[in-house]
Amino acid sequence: MKQAIAWIRRRLNLSYIVAVIISIFVALLIDAIILVAAGHNPIAAYRGLIVYPFSSPRHFGDMLEYAMVLCLCGLACVVGSRVGIFNVGGEGQLLLGGLVAAYVGSQMSGMSMWLVIPCATLAAMATGGLYAFIPGILKVKLKVNEVITTIMLNSVAALICSFFSSSVWKNMSQNEGIDIKEFRFATLIRGSKLSTAIFASALITFFVWYILQKTSKGFEMRLIGDNPRFARFAGLKTDRIVIIAMIVSGMMCGLVGMFRVYGAEYAFISSKVSNEYYFEGLMVAMIAQYQPVPTIIISIIFAILKSGARGMQNAGVTIQIYWVMQATVIFCMAAQTGIRASIQKARQRRAAERDVAARREGGVANE
Repeated sequence: MKQAIAWIRRRLNLSYIVAVIISIFVALLIDAIILVAAGHNPIAAYRGLIVYPFSSPRHFGDMLEYAMVLCLCGLACVVGSRVGIFNVGGEGQLLLGGLVAAYVGSQMSGMSMWLVIPCATLAAMATGGLYAFIPGILKVKLKVNEVITTIMLNSVAALICSFFSSSVWKNMSQNEGIDIKEFRFATLIRGSKLSTAIFASALITFFVWYILQKTSKGFEMRLIGDNPRFARFAGLKTDRIVIIAMIVSGMMCGLVGMFRVYGAEYAFISSKVSNEYYFEGLMVAMIAQYQPVPTIIISIIFAILKSGARGMQNAGVTIQIYWVMQATVIFCMAAQTGIRASIQKARQRRAAERDVAARREGGVANE
């Protein structure tokens, strides 16, 4: 029995789970005080928050689609962070990937979907990867701070997408951006934005987790991120691995853009394809300490909170109060690192006390 419990603890990382639960509970307690101070009923507000995402198939589907986007964006950030590079340019890579994928679909109108989808997928991944290659190579070869370059490239990508989708590549027959409705993914839940893209996303998520956690390449990436100097002395080609990681991160972001265009919006309109989704995914990855499995879990939690905002509004809570509450949840979840450290210290202290007690009992027995 003890061996089974020890195995479960190793696999589930119970200290992390407990820390997350405590942080959420504290956040909800603080938010309850805020709601009472604002003249709202906390029980009714929380009921709307929790029930609304599951109140209808459409709401549930939209919640899962949003969780999928957050998860992939968060994992794209995790891939870069493993080698010590901070990809803040995922938003631009996402938009450009969606733009190029939509353009490919519009130019291949009338062709088989089995030909168009792979071409659009490859185009989106190539575009996102190429756009991430720029700050990656600048970081490796010229030591240019990747945070600055990626932030600047986000603005450039947004302007490029706005220009092409609203003028040059615009569908003149309709008052919208680039239209690809004939190639849209099958909808899994009627009325929602959840499409078959979630199956591909699940495979990508598993693949990223497996590479990072179970392979030698994942170990090499972690070694480079933790100690690049030691990694170079160990014979690893650190520069090449860093660039590849940055390219893969950009490819994932470009793929998210393609999923949004073909699976949710059926056209490329910058404001609809992404509403700063990558930055929200980045926040999820940071709270998850750049670990794959926690990133998945926190993505689902954030999706429930975001979807539940409408339920809180139905209960009379203003959107401004909701944003304050969301900030409180984020703050408390970010503090789970300290909570986890406190739990581990308490566990070590109890173990030390048990060890001292056992030694005293052994000494008394010997006498």
